[in-house]
Amino acid sequence: MKFDLLFSKIIKYVLSFLIIFFGVTPVFAGANVAVKGEGDEVPSYVRSDITGFDFHGEDLHLSSIAGAMARDADFSNVDLHGTTLTLSDLKGSNLNGVDLTDTLSDRVNFQKTDLRNSILVNMIASGSSFAGAQIEGADFTFAILDSEDQRNLCKIADGVNPTTGVSTRASLECKGDKPSMPSA
Repeated sequence: MKFDLLFSKIIKYVLSFLIIFFGVTPVFAGANVAVKGEGDEVPSYVRSDITGFDFHGEDLHLSSIAGAMARDADFSNVDLHGTTLTLSDLKGSNLNGVDLTDTLSDRVNFQKTDLRNSILVNMIASGSSFAGAQIEGADFTFAILDSEDQRNLCKIADGVNPTTGVSTRASLECKGDKPSMPSA
């Protein structure tokens, strides 16, 4: 009972945060469906067990995967920009080429995930763990990470994101590197 009350408060906080800081106003068309635009529905995986699911190449932007168990799932080349991933467990999942721009990803388990060539621009990932993640070619420009995660990711940072043209080291601001936007 206390967990449901706590989870309800967290969801209200997350929704308020999205509205205030990103201008995102979620609209609900049913118990498990959020509406992106006229007739465009996005499934919600709040507190769902989607372990091992294959979402490869899908458009799930603005969806919610909050509080979900999504270990070993395939999110490769998925559009998740603007998504809420709060309190989710993605350990061992394939996020190669995923777009996580403008996501709220606080307290997410990204351990041993494949984040190669992913876009994590403006992502809020405080309290998350990236231990053992593969990040070659990932773009973390303006992402909010815990300082320890940032330092540890800098130890393995390599490559350039094929979509944004930004180096992983520069996007993480590793030892003198500063993030730069690609030239037009």
